Order: sequence, then structure tokens, then C-alpha cells
Amino acid sequence: MSKKVWGFDPHRGGKTIPDSVKADVKRRITGLARSEFPGRSIRIELRYRKQLCYVDAYEAPNDKDTNPPSYWKGDREEWIQYRSNLPTHLCRLRYFGEDRWSFGFYTYSNERYELCIFPQNGDFFGTPEMAFMVSSVYLNE
Repeated sequence: MSKKVWGFDPHRGGKTIPDSVKADVKRRITGLARSEFPGRSIRIELRYRKQLCYVDAYEAPNDKDTNPPSYWKGDREEWIQYRSNLPTHLCRLRYFGEDRWSFGFYTYSNERYELCIFPQNGDFFGTPEMAFMVSSVYLNE
């Protein structure tokens, strides 16, 4: 007869995020986005669901992306408006208390969040800023 062994999964569980932590994380990540991407129009939006924090970025199109593709039915201004309101999903953070978060990287190939270690420390736990810096690879294009 096999015994069941309990194992900790950083992709499950967590604690409900307090409002004070929500405001602090928003301030920290938007400040980091401003300092890491100066001169670019990037709007960061955070969505919360119990112990989860979803981080999305909205970026105004650059000069090469302001002309609509041939399949676009609207005019240029509508294209720019559409592109400006198109979210880039970056990551999902799971709150475990204090400054202890696990990190799910959004994969566009699977269209889901995949558990990821923080490359900065090689651990499953880190800060929201560390997760943002990893997932900002989508903003460097």
C-alpha cells in the first residue's frame, strides 16, 4: 500500500490580497514600467481575483504600427484606437503573504499562465517587480 506524500505547489493556494497590498503593488509596478521604458506610452493594468494578481500592459502603437494592415476594415484612427486598447498579458502573481509571490508567465502559444521560477534568484518565490521584469520581454519587441 502506497502512502500519500504531501508536497507544496506554488501554483496553488495563497492568501487573499489585502487592499493595501493591491495599491502598493500597482504603485511599484507602474513606477518600474516608467523607469524601464522611458519615452514609451505603456499603461499597466492590474486585475485581482482573491489571491491572484493579473498584470497586463497596454501600449500605444509605434510609428511603424500606426498604419492598419490590408485586412482592416476601418480607418487609421480606428486602428490606432484598437491597438491602444489591446492588452498584452504579462503574468499572473499568486500572493502568499509579505513580499512572497509565485509567478505564472503568460504563454501566447498555449494562451495560459505557466508556473515559472524567478531567474533572478532561482526560486519559485519573488517580488512583483522581479516577475514584471521577466514578463516585460513582450514589451521589448
